[in-house]
Amino acid sequence: MPKFCANLTMLYNELDFMDRFEAARADGFAGVEYLFPYPYPKEELAQRLKRHGLVQVLHNLPAGDWGRGDRGIACQPERQEEFRAGIAKAIDYATTLGCKQVNCLAGVAPQNADPDELRRTFVDNVRHAAGELKKAGIRLLIEPVNTRDIPGFYLNKSDQAEAILKEIGSDNLAIQYDFYHTQVMEGDIVNRFKRLKDRIAHVQIADNPGRNEPGTGEINYPFIFDTLDREGYRGWVGCEYKPAAATTAGLAWYAPYRARSS
Repeated sequence: MPKFCANLTMLYNELDFMDRFEAARADGFAGVEYLFPYPYPKEELAQRLKRHGLVQVLHNLPAGDWGRGDRGIACQPERQEEFRAGIAKAIDYATTLGCKQVNCLAGVAPQNADPDELRRTFVDNVRHAAGELKKAGIRLLIEPVNTRDIPGFYLNKSDQAEAILKEIGSDNLAIQYDFYHTQVMEGDIVNRFKRLKDRIAHVQIADNPGRNEPGTGEINYPFIFDTLDREGYRGWVGCEYKPAAATTAGLAWYAPYRARSS
């Protein structure tokens, strides 16, 4: 059974961010992920991980100004220098935190942009980042994200991600497969996982509709977890959902897996 990690950007949001590490460990999570470590001193984050016996599973490359609406900049031609400058920062943080994989958010496609130029920019940026991260022993992921939650997000289908991986041809590049995003955009989520499993290095979960915890919507997560086990998936499962109430109170779905995950 894969291990589950808590997404601290979305879980325990009733707590100060630095207090979420302890809460995640108390609830039986062995690892954590979150959008961005950069607002915090990397040494302090590393100390929290060590204190609570947690693995830093994942964080993202710098993605522009999140507060002003950026959701990644990797597809935006006019921001290539900014994107590439962020790679060194990501490597610095990931190395200190012992994080072995970093996700690249493609971003929202600028209006009226040339589709060929967007693709060329994204492919060039991802190829460059995969190479630089490989030197540091860190794997790069790309993630399709649904366009209902983030209108205009450039990378939004699993086939699109697969084609980009094939074009780049890097052994240091894989897919971050979010069952929620895939359900919204494409459906047939288990068969898509099975087809792409050799290219998937990280999985994330949330139910639909609502993006709340498993068991609150239409997705049959016990079946999905059994499928991950049967298919030999040994990566992490990131819990990237919005708790319907408080995080700990909503973890009944996790009880059958806690002993095998913590």
